[in-house]
Amino acid sequence: MTDYTVKAVVLDELAIDRALTRIAHEIIEVNKGTENLALVGIVTRGDLLAADLAKRIEKIEGVKVPVGRLDISFYRDDVNTHLAPEVHRTEIPFKIDGCTVVLVDDVLFTGRTIRAALDALVDYGRPARIELAVLVDRGHRELPIRADFVGKNVPSSLDEHVRLYLEETDGRSSVEISQKRSGERAGAAPLGQGGEEL
Repeated sequence: MTDYTVKAVVLDELAIDRALTRIAHEIIEVNKGTENLALVGIVTRGDLLAADLAKRIEKIEGVKVPVGRLDISFYRDDVNTHLAPEVHRTEIPFKIDGCTVVLVDDVLFTGRTIRAALDALVDYGRPARIELAVLVDRGHRELPIRADFVGKNVPSSLDEHVRLYLEETDGRSSVEISQKRSGERAGAAPLGQGGEEL
């Protein structure tokens, strides 16, 4: 658990649940069902959200949608500044060629994580289409990237963290805004401390 002072809880557990249910319905509606649909979550919390969305889609449509997890450690544009990047396992146990892939992440910020994820994803095949679902869009984009499905838009300042905490990794489910320390950069916190997009 982090010692950051929480300035605001912008989504509690119930609000996260509602947002994910709405996103699941929107994904089905926009894609006119689940044919050729797959979800790929960006580790370390996007993959958990992708698995959750897949369960919700199955409950709504009665169809199991393939789910994968994507590690972008070596695709990041700042990989050379990290002496020991935290590496996770990519698992995409299905062919993505010709699929509509919904890329899932927790917090959309500058867009650099999504750019890296797009590079990583196309190394696994050529999807017919890639859509982006995020639980939170906090603004401050540095690249021309926009989410197709957003749980909540959360205005924030550059000196704040906007982080997702999940029960299975952090012991609680919420999206919280906290103050950054002087000189601290935004970035994904280790599991157990809440995730944040770059």
